[in-house]
Amino acid sequence: MAGVAWVTTTGSGSDEEDITPAAAGASSSATASGTAKAKASSSADASDDASASATESATATATKTAKPVKRGQVYVEVYNNSSISGLASDVAAKATAVGWNVVGADNWYGSIPSNTVYYPARLKRAAKLLARDLGISRVVPASDPMKMDRLTVILTGALS
Repeated sequence: MAGVAWVTTTGSGSDEEDITPAAAGASSSATASGTAKAKASSSADASDDASASATESATATATKTAKPVKRGQVYVEVYNNSSISGLASDVAAKATAVGWNVVGADNWYGSIPSNTVYYPARLKRAAKLLARDLGISRVVPASDPMKMDRLTVILTGALS
């Protein structure tokens, strides 16, 4: 394909030779055709090499960024912002059971719209995983006074 695109897009300057199929033309045409094929072939090979290199590079990059989240290495705090007694400790136990490193459970005072996992920028992927593990749909960047080295779960009601 790359060879065809090269021959097709080279334009029609006065210094170019007419290239005809080898069976229909004379021997000089066959030589020109052979030269054109060689150029087209080397262009295709170079294009294939570049494509392969780009694909390998993209795969290597994707592999580097797709490291799995190690639940046990991520600190998690769970807070109850509801009237349900013991909710934070119950959810903390659930998170611990699936491998999260829960380091605290307490009450949260303030107005939170719904069950939420808050995260510092570097833990965004972990926050999404924790939210999925707990059945929480709201995942939001952390803000002051939350600690920026851990995930913060604030519960406004029982988990589904």
